[in-house]
Amino acid sequence: MADVGSSSAVQQPPSSTTSGHMNSIPLLAAAELLTDNSGPMQQQSVGQAGGISLAAGSVSGGGVINSAVTSALIRPTSASTSSNLIPQQQQAQTQQQTNINNSNTNIINPTVPDIGEQSSKKQKLDHPSTSSLVSSATIEKLESRLGGILCCAVCLDLPKTAMYQCQMGHLMCAACFTHLLADGRLRDQIATCPNCRVEISKSTASRNLAVEKAASELPSECQYCNKEFPYKSLDRHEQHECQERPTHCTYSRIGCQWHGPYHETSEHERNCLHPNKSGYEVMAALETFDSKIKEEKKMFNTLIDLLSYEKIIFNDLQLKPYRTDECLHKLFYETARFSAFNQQWVVKARINNNQRDPHHFNERTITYQLILKTKTSTPMSIYFFALKGPFSDMKVSTQIYKHEFTEHNTESDYYVLPLPDSNECNRLLANKGINFRLLMFLLK
Repeated sequence: MADVGSSSAVQQPPSSTTSGHMNSIPLLAAAELLTDNSGPMQQQSVGQAGGISLAAGSVSGGGVINSAVTSALIRPTSASTSSNLIPQQQQAQTQQQTNINNSNTNIINPTVPDIGEQSSKKQKLDHPSTSSLVSSATIEKLESRLGGILCCAVCLDLPKTAMYQCQMGHLMCAACFTHLLADGRLRDQIATCPNCRVEISKSTASRNLAVEKAASELPSECQYCNKEFPYKSLDRHEQHECQERPTHCTYSRIGCQWHGPYHETSEHERNCLHPNKSGYEVMAALETFDSKIKEEKKMFNTLIDLLSYEKIIFNDLQLKPYRTDECLHKLFYETARFSAFNQQWVVKARINNNQRDPHHFNERTITYQLILKTKTSTPMSIYFFALKGPFSDMKVSTQIYKHEFTEHNTESDYYVLPLPDSNECNRLLANKGINFRLLMFLLK
C-alpha cells in the first residue's frame, strides 16, 4: 500500500500555479534568446531549441497559456526558418542556372570577347594621351634605328644618290665608294671595304636599290635649319624653302657684300645703304662685275671665231693610268696616239699638279697637257679644250687654251681640267679610264 500510495503521489499532476510558474521560466528565456539573437542561423537554432522546450512544456503542463505561447513562438520560428531557407535555395538555383548558361555560351562561341571589354580596350587604345605618344615615340625610335642601319659605313650618313654594297653586304654611298676607289688608284693598291677588307671595284660592288628607296623615305636634317625632312624633298627645301639658307643682298651687283639667312634679307634691304649711294661710289663694284661679264663674252666670241676656222678636228679619247719607274711611283694618265692635222698627238694628265702624296689630301684636281709626238718644220698655233663627249658623263666646264708648237717646243703646259669639285675628280679617278672629247683648232 505504501508503494501504491507513493506511486500515486508521483503520478499526481502538479497544481496550476506551480505548473504555470515552472513553464513560464523556459518560455521567457526562449523569448529573450529569440529577440536578442540577430543572426539567422542562431535564430534558427534557438527557435528549434525553444520549440523542443515548449513542446516538452506543453506535454508536461498541458495548460492553455502554455500551448498558446508555444504556438506563438513556434510559428515565427518556423516562418523565419522557412524565409531564410527559401532565398538561399533560390540563390543557389539562380547561380547554378547562370553557370549553365555561361558554359553553354562558351561552348557555342568560345572566342567572342565581351563587348564592354572591347569598347574599354578600344577607348584605351584610341585615347590621344596614350596612343599618340606611344606611336610617335615608336616611330622616332624606329627611324633612328633604320638610319643607323642604312647609313654609309664610311661617312656614317644616309645616301643622297646611289648606295653601293660590297660582296658581304656592307653599304657605301656613291661619294665614299668612288673616294675609296680613287685612293686605291693613287696608292697603287687594291681598294677594299673598310669593314671586311673585301676587294671592291666597279665590277664586284653592286647598287642596293632597296636601301636607296628606304633611305629616301627617312627624314634627314636640313644643314641650315636643322629640321627633319624626307631625303626626296630635302634638296628642294634647302634651295628654295628654307628660311635659314644663305643668300646675298639684292644690291650685291653694286658692291653690297652682305651674306645672311633668307629671312633677314627683307630687313637688310630696307636698311641697306648701297641704293642711296651715288653713281660714282658704285662704279668700282660695277667695273668688277663688268670684267667678269667681259671674260665670259670673250670666251664665247672666241669659240664662235674658232668654229669659223677651216681646220677643225675632234677626237674621242680615253685617259688610262700608268706609273713611272722612279723610286716614288708617280701616277699619270695618258691617251693612245691619235692623228690631227697630219701629226701624231698624245694627251697626258696628272693629279694635284704632280703632288707627292695626293691621297693624303681631300682637295684633288686634274691637269692635262697636249704633246706633239712628230717633228714639225713650221710652227703650229693650236687652240684646244676638253668636252664631255658622247661616251662620258664627266661634268666639265669650257675653258679654251692656246699653245704654239714648234720643233723644239712639243709639249704644252699643264692646264687645269675645269671640274666642279673634288668629288667629281674622285669619280673620274675611280674609273678604269677617263673618257672625253678633245677639240683642236689650227690657226694659220
